[in-house]
Amino acid sequence: MSSDGGVGRAADDTTSFVLRPPDEAPERPPVPAQAPEPPREPGAGRLIAGRYRLLGKLGHGGMGTVWRARDETVEREVAVKEPRVPEHLSERERATVFERMRREARAAARLDHPSVVDVHDVAVVDGRPWIVMELVHGRSLGSALQEGTLDAREAARIGLDVLGALETAHAAGVLHRDVKPDNVMLGRHDRVVLTDFGIAQIEGETQLTDTGGFVGSPEYTAPERVLGRRPGPASDLWSLGVVLYTATEGVSPFRRSNTPATLQSVLHATPAPPAARGPLAEVIDGLLRKDPAARPTAPQVRALLEAAVRPPAPPPRTMAAPRWRPGRKTWLAAGAAVVVAATVGWLVLADPFAGPLPDGWTDRQTPALGATLAVPESYQVKVPEKDDTDKDWVSYSDWSGAVSVVLSLDRKGDDSLSGIQSNAAAQMYADDEKFKKDGAYQLDMPGGARTKPDGSATYQGRKAARNTVSYTTDDTQNPLPRELQLFYYRTASGDMYKLVVGYPGKGDFTARGREVARQAIAGVRFDKP
Repeated sequence: MSSDGGVGRAADDTTSFVLRPPDEAPERPPVPAQAPEPPREPGAGRLIAGRYRLLGKLGHGGMGTVWRARDETVEREVAVKEPRVPEHLSERERATVFERMRREARAAARLDHPSVVDVHDVAVVDGRPWIVMELVHGRSLGSALQEGTLDAREAARIGLDVLGALETAHAAGVLHRDVKPDNVMLGRHDRVVLTDFGIAQIEGETQLTDTGGFVGSPEYTAPERVLGRRPGPASDLWSLGVVLYTATEGVSPFRRSNTPATLQSVLHATPAPPAARGPLAEVIDGLLRKDPAARPTAPQVRALLEAAVRPPAPPPRTMAAPRWRPGRKTWLAAGAAVVVAATVGWLVLADPFAGPLPDGWTDRQTPALGATLAVPESYQVKVPEKDDTDKDWVSYSDWSGAVSVVLSLDRKGDDSLSGIQSNAAAQMYADDEKFKKDGAYQLDMPGGARTKPDGSATYQGRKAARNTVSYTTDDTQNPLPRELQLFYYRTASGDMYKLVVGYPGKGDFTARGREVARQAIAGVRFDKP
């Protein structure tokens, strides 16, 4: 549909109830001859199916024109979708268009959700189905985005309502297949409505196709649909991810100058990281994964969007302390307090990991490694497969895969592993001259990698090693800057732990990755130091 999504108009529209003066009211002065009535749109005033009076056009798209109309039987305003059939189409193609419209009515009518447009009736006129729907007073998200972008909380709020509509549709066996800003209506009282189920696919029904035509909006179409594979709920969620990206960035990440180029970008292009941060960024990055199996599920998306909508916690209130003069007893007590404070300070320095984790973080225990790792709660865990020869590792990453936290263990005397004890990393303590010089590790980094060792790193008072490695990926098509922070610690028994946090070397995720690295390294705990 066009920018009004096909079922709405400006929020200041009048209602369908027109007050008329009583019969005994005095006559109004005649209208001056120089003030002619505004011309009517062609078709306005027509009565459809004996009850729906067309008042004016709301929008149009590839499959029809949407009118604002008045249902004269119950005296309410409605939206009526008129089939749009080019004259050059064959009878078979015309029948396909009509069947699509009937399918749209069936798809929407079977869904009961406040964010799905209500279908009141299907009026058949000269063999053509006119769909009668509720009139949503408002405008489309596409129209709103022409004036600017949305902040993260507002985009997440709209995304939650669209997600609810999609969850209801998917539970009923309906795929929308055309989720885009022009099909998201922003109504009164913060209502969000998903419209235009015109190309929806209903489970169990015969699929309709156009010879040589592309059904849907290319820049919002999931890669699996571009490849001709059978779509599923993950395809609609991909489109939701593109909508959220567009809402916060102001431009679709895959839009190109023509349809073939757009489809190629859907298949191969990696969008620039969104400006949004936190849970909304995780939703967008997760939903835009090319592999549908790797995208988050609807419940996971809902949890992250709800976190993005939640307002930030207010800062703690502080009260000014009263002014007073200390007496002798107070000074004695203060002296004791100094001793206590010094003791507490020593404990904090001796155990820097005793402090509370930041909001949104949690401790993940890994008994197989004898360690506890601090990571963001929303990070996804990956562990070794049954047939993996190396089982002493665990990995956590955000939904986008941009930030990862990997903890591995090389056990003393285990010849099946990498033999890290024999390379420079095994002598990585602060007094090791080679480490101080270049932080040498056998990382198989691409050429040009730069290291920044920290020779003063410790763990609970024992020597450790820390290093930052900056490099560029060796992808010839799309080389990207990356950064790693590594933390090595060898236990008293000779086992070697390695904690690696990786993230983009430039962009919005860099600061987030460095903060994750700082917290993860500060929060790691080993059962046997």
